[in-house]
Amino acid sequence: MSRNIPAALLAALSDKVIYPIYAVEMFFDSGTLRLWTGLNDREIDGETYIGGRNGVPILSVDGAEESSDLSARSMSITLSGIRGSMVQIALAEPYQNRRCKVYFGDARVPDVVQIFGGFMNTMPMNDSGETSEIRVEVDSTLVMMDRASNRRYTSEDHKSRHPNDTFFDYVRDIQDKKFTFR
Repeated sequence: MSRNIPAALLAALSDKVIYPIYAVEMFFDSGTLRLWTGLNDREIDGETYIGGRNGVPILSVDGAEESSDLSARSMSITLSGIRGSMVQIALAEPYQNRRCKVYFGDARVPDVVQIFGGFMNTMPMNDSGETSEIRVEVDSTLVMMDRASNRRYTSEDHKSRHPNDTFFDYVRDIQDKKFTFR
């Protein structure tokens, strides 16, 4: 995937020593959750991303790889030692098929570049009593193309999306009719 990498980020990544960071945006119905792999809060593109507290990062990203073919990829995002409000989102809010974006950058520059985009699939949680850990599995957009649409060519299914359209209303009447062509 070709990307436009900002000059400051490209210069930082060209150094002998880099300080890689990841930032994640998860889009829920109640709002967007923004996290990053560093400590304290950080502003990226005018938005505040939540970081770890007391020297403990809360976010890790696994499966960030790129290929030259159009294969469907997945990524795991792990939230560790998280606050009760974030656990509440995982328990109460619908998350499947909600958008998620993953960004990569260098801690020394404010610029980041999006390296992955997809949809949240599963969100298993491990609660040890004192701390909680949530692993979010995110599937790329290409995974959605492999799934069946579960749509039917019936009047009822069509009207669930387009209530005033009568396109399929007459299919049942004509399905057994015999037509002769001259």
